[in-house]
Amino acid sequence: MTITEAVLKSLEDKQIFASSVEICNHILDKKYYDFSGKTPAGTISARLGDFIRENDTRVKRIKQPNGTYSYYLSKNEKFIDVNFIEEVAEKKNIKISKSERAKTYDERDLHKLLSSYLKNLDTYSKTIFHEQSNGKDSNQIWTHPDMVGLKFLNLQTKVSQNFLKSINRVDTFKISSYELKREINSDNELKKAFFQAYSNSSWANYGYLVAFEFSDILQEEMERLNQSFGIGIIKISANPFHSKVLFPAKYKELDFKTIDKLCKINKDFERFIEQTEKLMTASEKYYSGVEKEFCEFCDNYFENDVEIENYCKEKYIPQNE
Repeated sequence: MTITEAVLKSLEDKQIFASSVEICNHILDKKYYDFSGKTPAGTISARLGDFIRENDTRVKRIKQPNGTYSYYLSKNEKFIDVNFIEEVAEKKNIKISKSERAKTYDERDLHKLLSSYLKNLDTYSKTIFHEQSNGKDSNQIWTHPDMVGLKFLNLQTKVSQNFLKSINRVDTFKISSYELKREINSDNELKKAFFQAYSNSSWANYGYLVAFEFSDILQEEMERLNQSFGIGIIKISANPFHSKVLFPAKYKELDFKTIDKLCKINKDFERFIEQTEKLMTASEKYYSGVEKEFCEFCDNYFENDVEIENYCKEKYIPQNE
C-alpha cells in the first residue's frame, strides 16, 4: 500500500473516528505500510493534515475538547453522532492543564480580526459591549449583537449620492449584525449559536454567525439553517484577509422598533446609530470631518501582516491554517 491507501484502509477498519496516533498504531499493527523514517506518527499526522489542506473530500476531522483532532471517512459521516464523540471524550477523561488553558485566546480577541476583514470590504464595524447595558440578566445575550457593521452604497459622484439620499435614505446604506464564537464543534453548539445570531440580528439588514473554527461534520446542517433562516456564516481566519463567507446572509428590511429598543438599553449601540445618522446626513462641506469622527469611533483594524502576526502570537490565536 501507499501511505495514503494505508490511512484510508485504517479509517475503513476503524469505521468511526480515530486520532493520528491511533491510525498510526493500526497501520503498524496490520503492517499496511513500511515506514522508512524514525517518526511514523509524525508522517501520519502530516499526511492527515494534507487531506484537510488539499480539501480531499474522502477524509474529514472533528476537534476534541483537548484541542486535538480525530479523523474519519466522509462516507461514514451519517453513522457518526457528534454527541457520542463528546461522550467518548468524557469517558477518556480528556482534560486541559491549567498552563494549556492559560495559553488560549478569548472570544473578544477575534473582534479585531473581524473588523480588519470587514474594513477590507469597505464596512465600518463597532463592538457592542453588552455588559454595559441596562439590566444584567442572562437574556441580554439574545438581544445584543457582538459587533455591528455599516456599509454605504458606493456611488461615484456626490450628485448621485445626494439624489439617492433625497429619494430614500435607507437605500444609501446597509447595516449588518455579527455574533462571534471561538469554535463550534457540535450540532448542539451550532444550533445555540445560530439562533443566538438569529435573535440578535432581527433588527439588521444582514445577520451573520462568525467563528474561528467550525467542525467539518456540521457543513450540511449549516447549509440547512442558512437556507431556512437567512443568517450568513463566516469563518474568520488568523489572517483576516483569508476569511471566508461560507454561506451568505439574506437581505431583510430594518426593524426600527428593535433598533429603538437597543438604543434605549445600550449606549454603544445608540452612539453607533447616532454616528451613522450624522454621516448619512452630513453636507459635502462637513463630510470629511464627520467621516473621520466615525472612523475613530469604530473598532481598530490591522494595517499590515506584521501587526496581524504579532497580535496572534500575543493572544495565542493559532496561525497554522
